[in-house]
Formats: sequence, C-alpha cells, structure tokens
Amino acid sequence: MARVKVLVLRTAGINCDQETVFAWQQAGAQAELVHVDRLIESPARLTDVQILTIPGGFSYGDDVSAGRILGNQLALHLLEPLRAFLDAGKLLLGICNGFQVLVKAGLLPGPPGGEPTVTLAFNDSSRFEARWVHLHVCTDRCAFLPAGATLRLPVAHAEGKVVVSDDDALADLCRRGQVALRYVDANGGPADYPANPNGSVDGIAGLTDATGQILGLMPHPERFVDPTHDPLWTRSAPSEPDGRILFRSAVARFR
Repeated sequence: MARVKVLVLRTAGINCDQETVFAWQQAGAQAELVHVDRLIESPARLTDVQILTIPGGFSYGDDVSAGRILGNQLALHLLEPLRAFLDAGKLLLGICNGFQVLVKAGLLPGPPGGEPTVTLAFNDSSRFEARWVHLHVCTDRCAFLPAGATLRLPVAHAEGKVVVSDDDALADLCRRGQVALRYVDANGGPADYPANPNGSVDGIAGLTDATGQILGLMPHPERFVDPTHDPLWTRSAPSEPDGRILFRSAVARFR
C-alpha cells in the first residue's frame, strides 16, 4: 500500500518543522518540507498529498500579530487551491502558530473565506507560557482526534487565548461540534490558570471545521511522539504517546 503523503509548510520563523516531519514519519507517513513561496508558485503540489500541516514557531517573527502574515499569504494566494484540497476529502492541521495562521486566514472555524468569529489573543498572564496540560476531546467529528479521549500535551505560546466574537458564535461552535479540545484539570474538570494556560474562552484549546477535516490546536502533539519526550517517562508504564495518536489517526483515515 502506498504511504500517505504529507506536506509540511515552512517559512521564515517557523521552527517546529523538523519535529513535525518526524512526528508524521513516526505515524507511518511520508512527509516533505515545502516553503510557502514554492507552494504559491505551484499549488498543484497539493494534488499529490493527502495532508497539509502548518507547524509551530513564529512565522515572520509574529511582527504584526501571531500568524497574520502567513495567514494573509494563504488567504490571498492559496484559498481556492485549499478549498479544492478540502473538497477532495483531504486533511489540514495547524499546530500552535499554525493554528493562529488558520484562524487569521479564515480557514477556521470556517467556512473558508467566511466572516471571522474567532481570533487568538495574548495570554491573560501577559507572558509566554510553557507547560504540560490536560485536554479533553469534545467532538466526534474530527479526523485527528478520538472522541472522548483525554490527552496530555505540552504548550508553549504567548498568544494562545481563543476569543469568540459573542455568545451566539460560541454556542454555534459548541452546537456544531467544532470545539475540538478543551483544557481540563488533572481530574478532567474545568480548568483555571495554570491548567488553562492562556485564559481561552470556555477553555478552548483547539477547533475543527464543520467537516472535521481541519484541526487547529495550541498544544504541540509533535513534541510527544516518543515515550521519552514525557518528563515523567521513567515513572510511567510504556504506552502510545498522546501526541502520536493525532498523527496516527489522520494517517489511518487514508488506509
């Protein structure tokens, strides 16, 4: 059986690209790094892959706002090819800065190019937050996530607070199953700071689109794809690392 092909997008300031390639390889996929300029030159590259990933980092230094410049590039130059990509049943993943890019490009919560109802703002703590967090999978429609699972992943960001335009927009996200992940405490209950590291509305840590083909999340699954990535690994029984579950689930969709 042919290996699932993944394109990992990079540009200036992206710094989690190699880790993301490794994560896809660990899940059995064939991953290729491609600069956004090369994809803009040749959008047909998307026809040869099943999954597109925008990894974490600080694209273009986050100089305007986190993910804004790369998000604008996608919206201005690649929106139609991305629509065709998604119409073909393929998958799109944005991790941390990649989540910010998807939101700023109008791809999340969707539909692509629609009126924006969500953005990502500075953490309530007004500082960079880096720690391990607990997450609850809140949807049964996302191709990357097992419904009802509880995951433990690291976060590392300064602008990770999910903000929704109004209560009606939040209710719509919940009703449509687009809230993919919520921060929870170690017992699975509602999370306050620091378990919710940024103050996201309703504890939102990740969103999916209405089809479940797009996932954007602030935590870093690519940083937990080997048991030894866990700082507590010597105290735990061997098991599949929680981050690898996301990549494996997406690859399995195409097998």
